[in-house]
Amino acid sequence: MRPALAITSQRPRLLRSGRAPGARRAPSDKTFLASTVRLPPLSAPMRLRHIEVFHSVYAHGSISTAARALNVSQPSVSKVLKHAEDQLGFKLFRRVKGRLAPTDEAHALFREVKEVFERLDSLKQAARNLKTGEGGHIRAAVLPALGLGIAPEAVARFRAAHPTVTFDFRTLHYDEVLRGLYEHEVDMALAYDAIQHPRIAHFQIGAGELMMMFPRGEFGPNPPERLDLKLLESKNYIGSGSTGPVSELFSAEVEAQALTINEPITSSTFYMAASMVRFGVGVAVVDEFTARFEASEKIDFRPLSNPLRFGVYCMHLEDRPLSNLSQSFTKVMAEVLAERAGG
Repeated sequence: MRPALAITSQRPRLLRSGRAPGARRAPSDKTFLASTVRLPPLSAPMRLRHIEVFHSVYAHGSISTAARALNVSQPSVSKVLKHAEDQLGFKLFRRVKGRLAPTDEAHALFREVKEVFERLDSLKQAARNLKTGEGGHIRAAVLPALGLGIAPEAVARFRAAHPTVTFDFRTLHYDEVLRGLYEHEVDMALAYDAIQHPRIAHFQIGAGELMMMFPRGEFGPNPPERLDLKLLESKNYIGSGSTGPVSELFSAEVEAQALTINEPITSSTFYMAASMVRFGVGVAVVDEFTARFEASEKIDFRPLSNPLRFGVYCMHLEDRPLSNLSQSFTKVMAEVLAERAGG
């Protein structure tokens, strides 16, 4: 007998809602809740086979295509779908002009089933890995600045030691991290500063500081070891207004020194700001990992006379601890960060 899996009819949907750029604190859970179609009381729990067939029919839009995807006959799919509807106590699809159309209840149910189905896929992959002795899978997100050199080098090192481990890596802006974790797009996120939220666990894996980045010769042939922010008052400054807490760190220092800075251009990432410096657009203040990666014969950088330092953190959902494999990868990330910081 197949195990039963209960699908709640009361669970709210997570919205793709973000914070204002640069906001330090994450919103409460209420920010992510919205009213949705409420499912009628379920007369019986859905079985895994019901979930599999419903997901396939909903995703493919027809019983025949779903049957081919599942490698079963059309009558078999129709029978399981009918049994699922009988168990649930409501219709999932209706015929509209000869085609299957999901009901409102089906749309609401699919949001729940989609997550269950993804977890089933993950379970199947884990079982295959255990059977073949393969290493597993890591899903992670990093800020664009860490995606330039730090994360790729860490992945290369880790894969050299664990060649069968697979990765799903993506870049997220700071204000997208919470959504990525909440919606299970990734299992962990690596970013500057940690989101303070009761559902987010975090630990520090590194540190860095802000650097002034400029075309060589901008401050003479031999610029000092550290540069004063006041120098920006006479330059075209390329801002990074939406890069999260680190840009807030810079803004707070500018305000504290009562500086007046000409900022004709604002970029969304440190990488873009650094690229504009490379093309002679102006001067920027970026994280040191971006500065070191972008430094060349044409571009130089210096730390600030009043150091502005930040931490690098790994974050994950409190109720979804990192696997041993993911924890091992964060240690490699920490090694690369330590080597590149101040290097």
